[in-house]
Amino acid sequence: MRGLVQELSGRIRAAVREGLHEVGSRYVAGTAKGGDAEFPVDVLAERAAWDFLRERGEPVAVYTESEGLRTIGRAPGHVLIIDPIDGTRGAAADLEMACVSIAAAPFTEAPTIGDIRYAMLQEIKTGHWLYADEHGPGIESGGFPAPVPRLSATTDPGRMFWSLEFNGHPAELMIGSYGHLIDASANTGGVYVFNSASFSISRIITGQMDAYVDIGNRLLRDRPETEADFRRVGHGSVLHLFPYDIAASVHLAERAGVTITDAYGKPLHDTLLLDIGPLNQRSCIAACTPRLHAALIDSIRW
Repeated sequence: MRGLVQELSGRIRAAVREGLHEVGSRYVAGTAKGGDAEFPVDVLAERAAWDFLRERGEPVAVYTESEGLRTIGRAPGHVLIIDPIDGTRGAAADLEMACVSIAAAPFTEAPTIGDIRYAMLQEIKTGHWLYADEHGPGIESGGFPAPVPRLSATTDPGRMFWSLEFNGHPAELMIGSYGHLIDASANTGGVYVFNSASFSISRIITGQMDAYVDIGNRLLRDRPETEADFRRVGHGSVLHLFPYDIAASVHLAERAGVTITDAYGKPLHDTLLLDIGPLNQRSCIAACTPRLHAALIDSIRW
């Protein structure tokens, strides 16, 4: 499984790098099953993943952003949760904030994030990678200029470097919830929008960032009257964190010592891997230290 996951990631990355400038990468081509916009480069990456797995021929279940659940062979023992490009807009613009994300769990009727046994993130532009599996502690990495994990010790929200999410999130609602944190940290820290949960979480592992905040799903759960606004900016769909967005990065972050939960402070382990419905979508707060994580939950204006 290790070899399969790592080779698959490399194949997807190579296909995207080779084909990026041959497709109209910055123009929406359709809509994925969850309702998110699908770009031509997404189609390219999905095809590369499926073609590789079909060529390998090993019995495996496969869940991808655009195609949902498919199987290869009989009685597969594992399911691969694949986001061929987490951060499509970054990849389409040939920026760094885009990753291949692959997680593998035993193929049961209802596998969860807590069941993940293998996890891989690989940056599409640089090729840098993070990997963990059930056969050893910690994480492995390649390409980074400094050893990882390398978590910072930041505890003050006013000094944090952090990323947040706006795709599918009403801007006015989000600013009302954490605009004061943006004001407090934009000058003495740093505020970023990467449009990739995997990249955002992985930057905490590398020590480049202190926190990641995506609170849309909690706001919707706490305030159901906001659903119309969420669907308006999601062009009819609720677009919060899907399981494939965070499956690999949550596993890697926990291995690295990152404090990572949903926006209620609860573990993400019970998130179903094969369900992308609004009730199984998630929020996320991740931080380099427990103290910073607690400060974020306490200070956001829910």
